[in-house]
Amino acid sequence: MKKILNLVLLLTLALASHAQRVLTLDSCRALALANNKELRMSQEKVKAAHYEQKAAFTNFLPKIDVGGTYMRIQKEISLLSDAQKNAIGNVGTAVGAQLQQFGNQLQQIAVSHPELLPLLEPLSGVMGQLPGALNGVGQGIVDAFRTDTRNLYAGAATLTQPIFMGGKIIAYNKITKYAEQLAASQHATGMQDVVMSTDQAYWQVISLVNKKRLAESFVELVRKLDSDVNKMLEEGVATQADALSVRVKVNEAEMALVQVEDGLSLSKMVLCQLCGLPLDTEIRLADEEMEDLALPDTFTESNVNTALANREELKSLELASKIYRQKVNVARAGYLPSIGLTASYLFSNPSLFNGFENKFRGTWGIGVVVTIPVFHWGENIYKVRAAKAEANIARYRLDDAREKIELQVTQNSYKVNEAAKKLAMAEKNMEKAEENLRYANFGFREGVIPTSNVLEAQTAWLSAQSGKIDAQIDLKMSEIYLNKSMGTLDMYTK
Repeated sequence: MKKILNLVLLLTLALASHAQRVLTLDSCRALALANNKELRMSQEKVKAAHYEQKAAFTNFLPKIDVGGTYMRIQKEISLLSDAQKNAIGNVGTAVGAQLQQFGNQLQQIAVSHPELLPLLEPLSGVMGQLPGALNGVGQGIVDAFRTDTRNLYAGAATLTQPIFMGGKIIAYNKITKYAEQLAASQHATGMQDVVMSTDQAYWQVISLVNKKRLAESFVELVRKLDSDVNKMLEEGVATQADALSVRVKVNEAEMALVQVEDGLSLSKMVLCQLCGLPLDTEIRLADEEMEDLALPDTFTESNVNTALANREELKSLELASKIYRQKVNVARAGYLPSIGLTASYLFSNPSLFNGFENKFRGTWGIGVVVTIPVFHWGENIYKVRAAKAEANIARYRLDDAREKIELQVTQNSYKVNEAAKKLAMAEKNMEKAEENLRYANFGFREGVIPTSNVLEAQTAWLSAQSGKIDAQIDLKMSEIYLNKSMGTLDMYTK
């Protein structure tokens, strides 16, 4: 039975430890970076800027377009008028009338000269057949001139190659390249913001864990004092006022413990939300048992140079300044001529390349297109001036950011030094408070120190312990802010 109980206990402990997730600072950062929605959106912006840059590069290359059209029209195009069609189609009839008159004249000649009659009879036969034949030929000519253009087909394949566009294509290609770098820089800035928020939540939890441990110790301490005072009250060596004052302190300590526990639960929920975990996840941080923090480096002049070299915000502003300078070149291209090479293949049905045919036929052509701006009422001048003004704004914004970052780094460096000094003072205060509490407890047990002095010593000890925890977390947060202002937060490890 004892072995079974031990096995059940081991399984219970194993399941409990498995259910409670242990997180380090690096794992919290990794989870936050992987699950942050803002970072996912900025990553997609980087992809979009990358493809826009590739699209801009294609402007250097020739483009081929194919187009076609079909149209059904009510009436066909006629090359001959109705009168011309009638005249050509009845040309034999008109000639026949003339031949009739000529035949009458021949008959009169035959009456006068009977010897010509054998010759005139074959000629009369030919003259009788000629009008019908000419009418057929005329109608054939009319039919040959019919276009039948009620169904129109046309198409073209065109190749266009820019040769000189005033530098517009080169400038636009640089703009999209800088825009891609800008999106990547903004993504890196967002990553540092997420890391800083995660670090803040992480060390907030550490602070409250230590304060909870301190509150529990204080509750035990005042409960022990309450027990001692009650025993002394029963023996008649303590007063009821002493017992009541200690009981009030016990209630205050228990209430403070409840508040710390609630704050710790909320802080863990905030950390879980940042890490993309369910809010009710049971987590334990790897640094919860840590008592002393490593002291950071003190302020040096190189901190400012490091910030100027690493701050992603400065990189973003520099890229923005480059983009606006290229926009000036784009605006200036409006002054310059543009030259392009074009080649095309045109086809249609009906076609006119081999007479008039209802067939698909085509031809190719090549040429150069030149556009020279002459007079646009100063439009291009105004555009260039506006682009230069925007470029100046971007440059001023960059200079202003450099100055503010230099001031920010200096302030954060001083705050780190100040936090380190406060921690050293808090540790000395804690040593004195512990010594004072030992003397108070010893005097209380010997009966030479009243209960109020013991309560004061315990309160001073609690304040010193809490001050040390606050000083440690303030030092850690000051170090985080300094590394954030220096642009090295992503390389920062505890």
